[in-house]
Amino acid sequence: MSDTTPHQTQIYLITPGRIAIDSFPDLLCELLDTGLIAAVRLEIESRDQDTVSRSADALRGICHARDLPLILTDHYRMVKRLGLDGVHLTGTRDVRDARAELGENATVGTFCGTSRHAAMTAGEIGADYVSFGPVTQTELGSGEIADLGAFSWWHQMIEVPSVAEGNLTPEAAKTLAPCADFIALGPEIWTGSPKQTLTSFAAAIGLT
Repeated sequence: MSDTTPHQTQIYLITPGRIAIDSFPDLLCELLDTGLIAAVRLEIESRDQDTVSRSADALRGICHARDLPLILTDHYRMVKRLGLDGVHLTGTRDVRDARAELGENATVGTFCGTSRHAAMTAGEIGADYVSFGPVTQTELGSGEIADLGAFSWWHQMIEVPSVAEGNLTPEAAKTLAPCADFIALGPEIWTGSPKQTLTSFAAAIGLT
């Protein structure tokens, strides 16, 4: 994953925490074939190594056949063995270790919540992108949000690409599009019609 010039916000798809191996790959193909998705994150909530491996095996070829990276959440020690393209860390603590493990060619990204300081530190020690969120109000967590001001400041001051994720709406995505490099769609897209939701977000950020 890399920044784009001229600036165009892209869509970063996050899988459900549980996927049905016999049916989810077909849905993923349908979504990727729209040409609207720039990268996929495999976010399996299970801590079972075999479950994570089988999920990666089911999706890797689909993504790579379309020249799209498949990024694994947290389990960076599994990335090379599974033939994946990098890791998304849910905290900044392991950024340095993940970079050392995966080398310079792999993608290492990390979620930084609403903390500019954590994001700047992550960028300094090897993160390829930083993720801020949530971007609209939610009762989860502290209630703090990563607002337009945070993304605008980051876009103007820092070269490391930013990802907006957490409680997104098409309206929020449209507001953030001038300064966020990616919007990450996870739970937002898996209820109702995923393809219709994807199209709505793509239109909001100017992809269609």
